[in-house]
Amino acid sequence: MKGWMYILECSDESYYVGSTNDLELRIIQHQSGEGANHTKKRLPVKLIYFEEYHRVDKAFYREKQVQGWSRKKKEALMKGEIGNLIRFSKNYTEYGDPDIIKVVSNFILKTPPKS
Repeated sequence: MKGWMYILECSDESYYVGSTNDLELRIIQHQSGEGANHTKKRLPVKLIYFEEYHRVDKAFYREKQVQGWSRKKKEALMKGEIGNLIRFSKNYTEYGDPDIIKVVSNFILKTPPKS
């Protein structure tokens, strides 16, 4: 059975990530307040991104993966910005804020390779 992972933008501009085996029906359910608690309180919602899978369990797995991402990383996914997906994947506690890394990295001196 096919499945979809989808991202909705809510009226408060928050994102909701879900998965389903019937995308059209699920969007109707969200719009009518029959969806998740998050979307019920933030109507109307707008479908802004989706991925289609051959199996619904793969869509569910992808949902759980994307739910854990930062807003910036979700936006990079939706824009198809692969480089930023990698950039926003770095652990903030280990590497700091990705925006700061970008600025600081312009000033890092590279040591010459050992011969």
